Amino acid sequence: MPLPQAVLSHVDEAQQPRMVDVGAKPVTHRTATARARVTFPPDVAAALHAAGYVTPKGAVLTVAHIAGVMGAKATSQLIPLCHPLSLDKCDIAIRIEGVDALVDCTVSCRGSTGVEMEALTGASIAALTIYDMCKALSHDIVIAEVRLMTKTGGKSDLDFRSKASA
Repeated sequence: MPLPQAVLSHVDEAQQPRMVDVGAKPVTHRTATARARVTFPPDVAAALHAAGYVTPKGAVLTVAHIAGVMGAKATSQLIPLCHPLSLDKCDIAIRIEGVDALVDCTVSCRGSTGVEMEALTGASIAALTIYDMCKALSHDIVIAEVRLMTKTGGKSDLDFRSKASA
């Protein structure tokens, strides 16, 4: 059974991909926060903590932070139908909880389309960078739960923080 057209805004009447026309939408302040979880094997988590999260490749959390910002800024180059946005802000926060690194990416702009994809991309790229910088210690590192936490602006505000497992 086909989905209602309203659900699939990135296809036209002939079911062909299209970039949504946001020209008539009002410009509002828009924000989004996304989270990615990186889980290390316990021995790897302990070794990283003991080493101050520095590996032979460098300062893991610092490089992941920069990569997350770069990823958020490059979203429209990576996701085919995303609009290029001029971001006002992109913050990456990485906190360690036991064997997990929780990567939060918060993005904002003034525009006529949301920044959810930028936040999700920023969190994902930061998580992938953590994996890359730590894979010499183990390939049993898991990136999981890449999810939207909040969004504001546009038609609706959303808050999924109570559904997050951390």
